Amino acid sequence: MEAIELLRKYWGYDSFRECQAEIIDSVLEGHDTIGLLPTGGGKSVTFQIPALMLDGITIVVTPLISLMKDQVDNLRARGIGAACIHSGMTRAERRLSLDRIRLGRVKLLYISPEKLAMKDFIADLSQWNVCFIVVDEAHCISQWGYDFRPSYLNLSKLRNVFPDIPVLALTASATPEVVADIADKLGMENPAVLSRSFSRSNISYIVRHTEEKDVQLLRILSRTTGSGIVYVRSRKRTAQLAAFISEHGISADFYHAGLEAHDKTEKQDRWKDDTTRIMVATNAFGMGIDKPDVRIVVHYDLPSSLEEYYQEAGRSGRDGKESYAVVLASQADKGLLKRRISENFPGREYILNIYERVGNFLNVGIGEGYDKVYEFNLTGFLATFRLKPIPTLAALHTLTRAGALEFDENFNSRSRINLLVDKRDLYDLRLDDTTDNVLQAVLRSYTGLFADYIPIDEVRIGMMAKCTPQQVYDAMLLLSRMKVLSYIPRSNQPFIYYPTSRDLPKHVVITKSVYEDLLERAVKRMEAMRDYIYGDGACRVSRMLAYFGEKNPAVCGKCDYCREKSRAGHAEQINADVEKRLVKAINDHPEGLSIDMLRDMFVPRQLSAAIAFLRQMTDDGELRLANNTFYPNFSKD
Repeated sequence: MEAIELLRKYWGYDSFRECQAEIIDSVLEGHDTIGLLPTGGGKSVTFQIPALMLDGITIVVTPLISLMKDQVDNLRARGIGAACIHSGMTRAERRLSLDRIRLGRVKLLYISPEKLAMKDFIADLSQWNVCFIVVDEAHCISQWGYDFRPSYLNLSKLRNVFPDIPVLALTASATPEVVADIADKLGMENPAVLSRSFSRSNISYIVRHTEEKDVQLLRILSRTTGSGIVYVRSRKRTAQLAAFISEHGISADFYHAGLEAHDKTEKQDRWKDDTTRIMVATNAFGMGIDKPDVRIVVHYDLPSSLEEYYQEAGRSGRDGKESYAVVLASQADKGLLKRRISENFPGREYILNIYERVGNFLNVGIGEGYDKVYEFNLTGFLATFRLKPIPTLAALHTLTRAGALEFDENFNSRSRINLLVDKRDLYDLRLDDTTDNVLQAVLRSYTGLFADYIPIDEVRIGMMAKCTPQQVYDAMLLLSRMKVLSYIPRSNQPFIYYPTSRDLPKHVVITKSVYEDLLERAVKRMEAMRDYIYGDGACRVSRMLAYFGEKNPAVCGKCDYCREKSRAGHAEQINADVEKRLVKAINDHPEGLSIDMLRDMFVPRQLSAAIAFLRQMTDDGELRLANNTFYPNFSKD
């Protein structure tokens, strides 16, 4: 079946958007391809249609579990075989996905990049008929990009297993430099680079310079309609600002990465169904959330780069309707951008000091730790050594890039249990009704509990036992105290992995490419962001598009700069017309022009310009003013 026929059959469209067909054709011809499409530009179709046309399984690597779930559910709803495998699944769920693959019922398999670090999973992959590899959010593989993720470097293992099949890398925000780095990291030779303008004509990009951000924010939200996102950089501020907005009659909630999983889901769902209008959030919110009718995105705090800003602002107006992206900027923010650079790039001595303290904190001796993973209590680490969070995190990320250790702050281990008693002993237990219901739900839902630790889901168990997740948690603790089972609650602690044995700090090598080069690029990104916010003399959108490598970008006509220029031009035209009519009127009325005559001659918006022009002529001695009438000053000469 032809691509256009599949588009009609499964998606109900009669034509492709700009650049989609070209990307699809490139993939079907077997070329490695890099697709640059704006946020909301229809990236998914560019790999889902080739996946249906090629003989075999398409592997889609994406960083967000929520995105996987949404896409898999949407594909299955259309009758397309899809599955996902990620760390948040139960063993039974993973087994079901693997069984569907072996039975040939899966055309698209979504995986997280972390899975590619597992030798067993790579071994499974090598046995399958993989025909196509897709890398979504491909800018995450580039150390020059704003959102580098070390786990994406595992993609080289996938490429080694399947060197001869086409790879499609997709991103919505990459400079020419990052595009070249994506191609290099993915082992692409002469890839087809296909791009569509990053311009989003339905979004008005606006900067509001203000020292009273709260007042300006309320004014903006009260004068717009529809759902929105307000981005801040502090978890604490998300709650404070959401409360402030709610106090002024606008429904708002807050979101950040530190929330419990069920809280995140609940908040997202209320926002998605418009129960909550405004979500105040850190940048943990937005990517992978499919809500097309967001009307406004406000940045209360400045983003650190145009890439970050473009991604986040682009979450508005995905339905193509009129939307707004607003930045609130104070004079203090200008210096704040610069200070972020020094915080994110602490000195080498500081970085090596962090390396030594991590080893001491984890009790890893010199020459020890090779290939071991350690749970890392970041809060405790900061408190123990009285360290500031931002430069410490920056140092850990630099050490990760240098290969001295691997720090992952997004690690989330699921709750696990292992039954300690014999199956027959379970019948002799004396338990309250809730605890007994929880235990029975566990026994019905999971296998292998007597042999090993098995991941569990307290929310699912609570639904089966007709109780709350907290009651499940309390029941597990009681059973653990009774020595019936061993319970390891869910943890979202970061972890440290040592790819080499711990060494003395003086032997840790931090190369130019992982420090000085990145610092130089961070400064360039910061300067581009400052120019966008504080620079004068050009359309904001054309400046942003030029940064992304577009040649001779057109002015948008809708940003605050273009609108102000349009108003100024209109006012200039009005003034020129007023002056022309006044000169004629003065010549036609030597008896003078009264204020009443001027009111008859001009509409209100022209009248003030006319009076200002006549007063200027009076000051220059060309007219004289008496009894509210302007007279020609014939005695001037």
